[in-house]
Amino acid sequence: MKKRKNIQDFIAMKKAGEKITVLTAYDASMARMLHASDVDILLVGDSLGMVVLGYDSTVPVTMDMMIHHSSAVRRGAPEAFVVGDMPFGSYQSGPRDAIINAGRFLKEAACDAVKLEGGLEVCETVRAMVAAGISVMGHIGLTPQTAMQLGGYKVQGRDTASARRLLREAKGLAEAGAFSMVLECVPSQLAEMISGAVNVPTIGIGAGPHCDGQVLVVNDLLGMFEKFIPSFVKTYTNLAPIMKESIAQYNREVREGSFPDAAHSFSAQIDLQAIMKDQ
Repeated sequence: MKKRKNIQDFIAMKKAGEKITVLTAYDASMARMLHASDVDILLVGDSLGMVVLGYDSTVPVTMDMMIHHSSAVRRGAPEAFVVGDMPFGSYQSGPRDAIINAGRFLKEAACDAVKLEGGLEVCETVRAMVAAGISVMGHIGLTPQTAMQLGGYKVQGRDTASARRLLREAKGLAEAGAFSMVLECVPSQLAEMISGAVNVPTIGIGAGPHCDGQVLVVNDLLGMFEKFIPSFVKTYTNLAPIMKESIAQYNREVREGSFPDAAHSFSAQIDLQAIMKDQ
């Protein structure tokens, strides 16, 4: 049984220059495979709204949905370090609601930590959550829950003023007690600067190779989500065509009567004539 990593392990990995791997998980079977494959952190992302539940954005995702899927991930990977993604509306109203909702992730789903989006505007909330005993992962740059306010799904920090702000936000989150932070869609040079300026791990997604770790949506990595593929995603395999062909083959064999065959059926020594006489 693998020993569950903890926050001090991740900070030590940053100091030693060891990269941290993070992937999303939404169900028990995927969580089990990811943990067996030695992924460092499983993130139950609110991206499940798009890749699992079929919404056009992450905004409709609720706390109950997140608790449901986070619980499944924990059951699938009891020894993994699991982070629950706080959905839109669960923390924006202030520290009290944030602590109550984050507490649900810890109490009901047995998550090790939570993630929330935002920079300077959430630092006091993060500080209160950490003081309440909740481990928090930050998320700056492109924040999908408020992407429309940022002009859509665009790279952030491309000019001096916005780059300066992102650096301030990263420092603010670290000072507030966040144990790590996601940098999404940030220029590589800026991500490198931020990673060197904070003493907690940075986890990049579309932020270049200089972050302390990387995260991807597992459905993107495996080629299972065909609606769109962000330019920063590397698809390591393309399962969708394989899955479709397997399902098509199943349809053909059922319709032509070749499945199930004898190898996939049960038999027994039964006197069928005697049974018919009893009727």
